[in-house]
Amino acid sequence: MSQPSPNTRTVTCPGCGGPSLYAASNRFRPFCGERCKNHDLGAWASGDYRVPEDSPPDDMPFGDPKMREF
Repeated sequence: MSQPSPNTRTVTCPGCGGPSLYAASNRFRPFCGERCKNHDLGAWASGDYRVPEDSPPDDMPFGDPKMREF
């Protein structure tokens, strides 16, 4: 087995928290493997990473005037 070059580094996999080689030789980077990459893609596609919308109700288009700070 060959040693990684000094320019490569190991990062934490965002999927499982394990070590992941962050180099061109790892086609799944920053993930450690195909399973973590596909799990993340599935979560993204199903809307798990959606940012909740903080919109006012329809009857108060600009929010509650009593709650405004001047």
